[in-house]
Amino acid sequence: MMDFLKPSLSPDVIAIIVALGIGLLIGLERERRKGEGPGRSPAGLRTFAAASLAGAVSVMVGGKGLLALVTAGIVAMTAIAYLRSRSDDPGLTSEIALILTVLLGGLATQRPLLAAGVAVILAILLAGRAALHDFVRKVLSEGEVKDGLIFAAATLVVLPLLPDRPVGPYGALNPRAIWIIVILVMAIGAAGHVAIRLLGARGGLAISGFASGFVSSTATIGAMGARGRKAPELLGAATAGATLSTVATIVQLVAVLAATNLATLQSLTIPLLCAGAAAGLYGAIFTVKGMRETSAAELQLGRAFSLPSALLLALTLSGVLVLAAGLRDAFGEIGLLVSAAVAGLADTHSPAVATATLAASGKISSADAVTPILAALSTNTLSKIVVGWVSGGRSFALRLIPGLLLVIAAAWAGAVGPDVAHQMFRR
Repeated sequence: MMDFLKPSLSPDVIAIIVALGIGLLIGLERERRKGEGPGRSPAGLRTFAAASLAGAVSVMVGGKGLLALVTAGIVAMTAIAYLRSRSDDPGLTSEIALILTVLLGGLATQRPLLAAGVAVILAILLAGRAALHDFVRKVLSEGEVKDGLIFAAATLVVLPLLPDRPVGPYGALNPRAIWIIVILVMAIGAAGHVAIRLLGARGGLAISGFASGFVSSTATIGAMGARGRKAPELLGAATAGATLSTVATIVQLVAVLAATNLATLQSLTIPLLCAGAAAGLYGAIFTVKGMRETSAAELQLGRAFSLPSALLLALTLSGVLVLAAGLRDAFGEIGLLVSAAVAGLADTHSPAVATATLAASGKISSADAVTPILAALSTNTLSKIVVGWVSGGRSFALRLIPGLLLVIAAAWAGAVGPDVAHQMFRR
């Protein structure tokens, strides 16, 4: 009944059609750029189509050995043509694309969908030459390029080398899991950096503060306080940015908990939703005031993320994991609560991940992880209050502190409220 949906062409015919389509697709893009006159590129629409067909036919006739000979011949002819016709432009894009087209034609005989997909990606890269060049030369800064290389090295080089097993005192450390959290923090920081670059002051200090909060909420509060102290007319907007950076902290906390232990995140869903809603509401109030202030200047952009901060997070997280495991071994759940609260003075995420890791390993339940994580969030808020007062002065602190206290109160209410309501209804 559904036979008409089945392909009636033989695999060889399909391979030839795909190979021809690959050559025409890439050749069409190259034809538009080959130029005119004696200095024009020798490879265009027909050359790329023929090269792709040559790759497919060679595999059909003589297998991979003949494909290798044909590819070598194309490489030799391409090199000769390049040496004879090269101009002031030393680029090898067309030459490399021609060689790859031959290989894609051969690949089409065995994996036509993969070959077609790679051809589309290649065509997009070729067509996006100007946009890619402008992005690298005019949009990206030198620091951002370095950060990209650092992130690539952390993800592609360091991560595969780390063992994925418990090590260290009490078996509390998993190097691979710790490094994944570091990579996640760097990635979120880079996302916040991109948001700042795209939105700038046009989105107001509120949006900039929210985006900066992904890098460091405490640092953002310090920067907003300094801005509010320097320009009192921006106190409302600076307060909005500082408060909304706490929303970023909560979003980041959700991300790292999701990557560590989903059961712990589920137990914290209501408290984190309440805290995020409180921060968003308080920030929205001051955002309205900030939108009326048109003199807000652009925030100074730094690096996409801080490598020292990421490495410090790894060290802190390792120490917190060992401390939490040791205190729990000695004092039970009370020791875990104390260690999380103390670690929260410096960073929320380290004790949160440490506690969630204990829950993931079965050493504590996900419900028992709620109180230590909220304790860390509370003590971290105390640090933010101190930073806000020192950087922004009394006027800024009086605007900021009620919002931060509201966030913590909402989080604890979200944790305790359902149990209280359940007890009341039982009566």
